[in-house]
Amino acid sequence: MKQVAVVIPSWNTAALLAKCLGALQRSTLECETLVVDNASSDGSAELVARDFPRVALLRNLRNEGFAKACNQGLRASSAPLVLLLNSDTEVAPDALERLARFLETHGEYAAAAPRLVEADGSTQRACMNLPNWSTPLWFGTPLERWFPRSAELQRYFARDFDYERDGDAAQPPAAALLLRRSALEALGGLDESMPLYFNDVDLARRLLAAGWRTRYLCEARVGHVGGASTRAAPDRLERWHLDRLVYFRKHHGRLAGAWVKACTSFAWLDFALGSALDRALPRRRRTPQPLGPTTRAFLRFLAG
Repeated sequence: MKQVAVVIPSWNTAALLAKCLGALQRSTLECETLVVDNASSDGSAELVARDFPRVALLRNLRNEGFAKACNQGLRASSAPLVLLLNSDTEVAPDALERLARFLETHGEYAAAAPRLVEADGSTQRACMNLPNWSTPLWFGTPLERWFPRSAELQRYFARDFDYERDGDAAQPPAAALLLRRSALEALGGLDESMPLYFNDVDLARRLLAAGWRTRYLCEARVGHVGGASTRAAPDRLERWHLDRLVYFRKHHGRLAGAWVKACTSFAWLDFALGSALDRALPRRRRTPQPLGPTTRAFLRFLAG
């Protein structure tokens, strides 16, 4: 049995997926690789079947989202360690071995996260802290624009996190995250009620609640484009707000859900007022849009 199963949810990123799978072939640690294709229309599944015959391929009839695709890959694999990996990544040859070796020798840890890097080699500041009641007020509202250095934004985005040394991380992204299968299965996998966003935040919170720790390893490097699939989703902003709403209701109760709606309404009203000023003053800088392309998306959010 191979030590690591690599689970790659895929949706319309054929060129990047080919690079991702090519990088895994150069890994110093042999792994079991599965691509879960979410009904891609760009030939992604055909590319895998044709060019990577040793990669297991699961084809969904529709886009099931990130969380369900990861759970499908988890059930279809057997290795004791599971790497959740975005299709827009390129794993350095020694990265997977570094992550696996750490979990082998540190039984108190459930997960290990690599350093995510841009194409130019710069580090993505991707490790964050868990959101709390203050976060919806300070992030995604006018307050973020007015007070970009607020204490809550400093805390939430972990702006003091040292990416040049190994350390515990509260909430690393699931773009590349190695987990113990035993811990992941004990928690029931990713929560599919948050199909695209916040399922990794939820997972990080549940791991901490269960007494597990997560380690960031600075020498394990993974190239990451970021958002290659989600940028193509027409409802991505609405989906982000809806998944955040589910997360807050799950962990903080229905009152927290009402609070998130109030904060989002604050952002929407700012956008509506700013849009009116944009039309009246054409040379004015446009107000950022907080939710989606239409008022209907906002009303669907309020009804959610």
